[in-house]
Amino acid sequence: MKNESPSPQSILPTKGIVDKIPTTNPSWPLYLILAITLVISSVCYQFLPLSQALVAGLLFICIALWATSLVPAYWPALSLFAFATATQLAPNQVIFSGFQSSTFWLVFSGMVFGAAISHTRLNIRATRLLMVMLGNSYQGTIIKIAAFAMGLAFLIPSGVGRVVLIIPIIATLADHFGYGADSNGRKGMLLAAAFGTFLPAFSILPANAPNMLLSGMAETLYQTPFSYWQYLLLHFPLLGLGKLVVTVGVILWLFPDKAPSQTMAVSIEESAITKKEKTLLLILCSCFAFWFTDSLHHISAGWIGLMAALICLWPRLGLTGKDTIDKGLQYGTLLFAAGIIGLSAIIADSGLGSVLVNYLTQAIPFSPNAPLLNLSLLTFISTCVAVVTNLAGVPAIMTPMAEHLAEVTGLSSNAVLMTQVLAFSNVLLPYQAPPLITAIALGKLSISAVTKVCVATFVITGLILLPINFFWWHLLAMF
Repeated sequence: MKNESPSPQSILPTKGIVDKIPTTNPSWPLYLILAITLVISSVCYQFLPLSQALVAGLLFICIALWATSLVPAYWPALSLFAFATATQLAPNQVIFSGFQSSTFWLVFSGMVFGAAISHTRLNIRATRLLMVMLGNSYQGTIIKIAAFAMGLAFLIPSGVGRVVLIIPIIATLADHFGYGADSNGRKGMLLAAAFGTFLPAFSILPANAPNMLLSGMAETLYQTPFSYWQYLLLHFPLLGLGKLVVTVGVILWLFPDKAPSQTMAVSIEESAITKKEKTLLLILCSCFAFWFTDSLHHISAGWIGLMAALICLWPRLGLTGKDTIDKGLQYGTLLFAAGIIGLSAIIADSGLGSVLVNYLTQAIPFSPNAPLLNLSLLTFISTCVAVVTNLAGVPAIMTPMAEHLAEVTGLSSNAVLMTQVLAFSNVLLPYQAPPLITAIALGKLSISAVTKVCVATFVITGLILLPINFFWWHLLAMF
């Protein structure tokens, strides 16, 4: 894997995360994963129908290949489509549901926005702005990067798109500040950007895929569309700002370093804002305004993003290059996203997820007279689902069970649905989250470094933030 740092003039890479993966891995791990897959399917077949046993094996092999990066990330996704279609594990509309979801088009539009920002050189302006803001101290640099990264979540709806945009910028700034390839300073800056734009975004409705999956499924199944403002009020104070504070503290604790070297910083010439930059800013601000007022017009964030992306791609405006569609977008990442959504849909359609949830609800002692205990147990169940599948699998599996769980626990359906957010916003391992995998590839980050931050924030959130969050919900009369 090459360690060449991107320049400010080419902030957005033209190749996807899957192209960064080395091809010299030994073959035995692949054979081991295949053998375990066969064993899992065979054992499950003793207790479950053949279709569910096959889905269990498919679930394991996809997660294992995505987690280990032994093959490009698009390969398991394409294999999933081929195997599920050939064996008729689910209807085609379920298998390929990822391509029909607004979440997929949010990822697509986020990539187009990133390409437009790079083409119009707004990224250079952002780099200069960050260089002016950062550099007083290492602690201040980490705090400001994380805050800036969280701000992007209000503007760009795709977690992968934000990571694709910000990680190369921060990598360039780390070079300018004198942090070497293996230094804590460089790791800290990149981790602050990745986690800062990812973890707090679960409290902003259109900012991450699981949020949108939960919103879309709740509206489809229960005719209860989520309000942007209500969702923000419920989650942002603790899962947004609180998680940002925890993340910054964890990074400063795990990766301490000296202050940036001011002599290493290079200046980027200041220039007047161009007409193309103004046009792109107008489009992005208009897109954000439509997201912000979704409770009035009820248009999905994905379709708003797609319309804004189409405007960015209009040739006469010159906001994107002529080869943006052919070469500028990361189709491997798009297939990866579609594969994850499709896998979750297949699990839900097969009933395997319901089997897991039903087993847990029978084994776990819910009590109608103990709402706080029930909220904690529901969060625990959703967390287990997130670890077994991935973050996007939580709404796919848990949302169809919401009414049943509401009856068992005595909580409102809305409270049951919202416990999913507490679970999929608390990431235990990097493989659960495509944006983190993207950050690992683009930032040349070690999996161990990202895992340390994941585990530390997971524990602190469970012990401190979640209890405070339940108290906040009580104040808002959620239970």
